[in-house]
Amino acid sequence: MGFCLRKYKEVILLCLFVLLSLNVKAYAFEKKLSRSLSHYIKGSFAEKSGEIDESIREYKRALKTDYNNSVIHSDLASSYLKKNNITKAIRELNLAVKFDPAAVEPHAILALLYFAQDKFQEAGREYEIALKKASEQEPKNAEIYKSLGLFYLKQRRFQAAENAYRFILEISSFDTDAHFYLGSIYEETSRRPEAVEEFKKVLEIKPDHAEALNYLGYIYVQENRQLDQAEIMIKKALQIDPDNGAYIDSLGWLYFKQGNFIDALAQLRRAITLIFDPVIFDHLGDCLFKLNDFDGAKANWQNSLKLNPFQDSVKEKIKGLNNVKP
Repeated sequence: MGFCLRKYKEVILLCLFVLLSLNVKAYAFEKKLSRSLSHYIKGSFAEKSGEIDESIREYKRALKTDYNNSVIHSDLASSYLKKNNITKAIRELNLAVKFDPAAVEPHAILALLYFAQDKFQEAGREYEIALKKASEQEPKNAEIYKSLGLFYLKQRRFQAAENAYRFILEISSFDTDAHFYLGSIYEETSRRPEAVEEFKKVLEIKPDHAEALNYLGYIYVQENRQLDQAEIMIKKALQIDPDNGAYIDSLGWLYFKQGNFIDALAQLRRAITLIFDPVIFDHLGDCLFKLNDFDGAKANWQNSLKLNPFQDSVKEKIKGLNNVKP
């Protein structure tokens, strides 16, 4: 099985924490607003001391003479969050980005809050804005573009993702993540020769890159060529990550292509206990069909369609059972 974006929410949350660590926050106060600054300092000290109600009062006082200050709104939002007042925190964060369009941190925090509320569309919007603004402030930071690329991949905006990873390679031509994700994009967009070249580049730089080993091996299995080389690569990936369901599926599918249906069945049955995936169910159906277990084949193909109903080839297999069953 090739690469797929599982547990994306956890990945995005991790990227957001990385983003927040970039320390892009800018503190700007007009000298003439010394009273506002005084209240802000008192509020900041109170917040750090755990006196949240006092910090909220001081931040509000600071805003009376410096209402357009993004930093104060952002820190007031932080105090509201410590009081678990999400609604007011979101309001202040929106004011923060209104008064400082270049700010990164408020957008990143908004994305986290929306994720926590399962408001994925709003979270995605804020996350993209945060990443774009961060990339403007740190144009040579590859990690930001990797996060942006993952975001676009999740949305299946392949051209935008490709642009992000190509830019990373302009910064560092030996970045294995960029080469790997480019290969994934090329495979998703039916540019397999280019995908193969990118995976080969990954393995030239890092021969023990398990995902690239598996992905390239799986492509060879799909094309029914270089099966001996595919077996070496897939088994090497499994040595690195022996309980990876995708890699186990690749090995099972390799055995299937080699006509070793008994061993294929064992591997595929193990894989499906680790990953509940339509591709593995499809492979299981094919294997059981070859072993003349037509009821088992149909059940697994049906399971595959439950997870992904847009598989015309699987539907045709089920229809075709009428011509082979006794």
